[in-house]
Amino acid sequence: MYNGIINIYKEAGFTSHDVVAKLRGILKQKKIGHTGTLDPEAVGVLPVCLGKGTKVCDLLTDKDKVYETVMRLGVVTDTQDMTGKILKEAPVRVTREALEAVLDQFRGDYDQVPPMYSALKVQGKKLYELAREGQIIERKARRVHIFELELLELETDGIHVHMRVHCSKGTYIRTLCHDIGERLGCGAAMERLTRTQVGVFKIEDAITLDQVETYVQNEQIDSVIRPIDSMFHMWPAGKTNVSVDRLLYNGNMLYQKDLALETGREPETGEKIRVYDSQGQFCAVYVYDGRRRMFKNEKMFV
Repeated sequence: MYNGIINIYKEAGFTSHDVVAKLRGILKQKKIGHTGTLDPEAVGVLPVCLGKGTKVCDLLTDKDKVYETVMRLGVVTDTQDMTGKILKEAPVRVTREALEAVLDQFRGDYDQVPPMYSALKVQGKKLYELAREGQIIERKARRVHIFELELLELETDGIHVHMRVHCSKGTYIRTLCHDIGERLGCGAAMERLTRTQVGVFKIEDAITLDQVETYVQNEQIDSVIRPIDSMFHMWPAGKTNVSVDRLLYNGNMLYQKDLALETGREPETGEKIRVYDSQGQFCAVYVYDGRRRMFKNEKMFV
């Protein structure tokens, strides 16, 4: 079984679940999970967790994301992108200066109402299922954060706007485009979306499903699977000795003397460390309790 994270380039026409299903067939293993959905027509970075790596799915879902999008001005649709039914059209007379002024209003914290055409669940049903039944459900606004919102280009037609967005988890770029259009007074919908980064995973390193298949056929797939512990490189490492390995495998608390820390210093309360067994196998993430002078298991990977 393969364990780790693979950086997939999701192509247009595939859902995130499609990618997982196809990888299960290519890699011949069931234990695979993705780290956050991309709309079927969107493309770009989709980290996929394999085997024991599925335990980091929730951590990757929480990561900031970077997108490049094309927004079309002068149109409003029911899905907030150009795959939906057009509800309204309006003339567009927007200057680059006016665009910049409106974009500035969305930088930082921003209360965003999730779209009806989304996978969020209400009373056990996904919103897009209710939308397809003709139902409109009241949704609560959620606080998201826009770290960067860069205007890359306003095309000469005056209606196509290229932007780069660096945002927090849970941000809908479709809704951001819709809200910008409302603020401009002409309406807008998302026309294209590319996710260029999720945490440490970047689009230039992503590979397609066809490339994964080639790596498997050439017995080189291990070269493109990122080790689980690499996701925690920002934390120092600790190693047990043979007599302590059994305690580690069972997830027991460990005394400071049980771990050889690479830092060689006294850890701080709340500090997290990567813990390896005596053979150098990554096993867990532990957190230090300074009052008790012990490390407590936070997440196991054995």
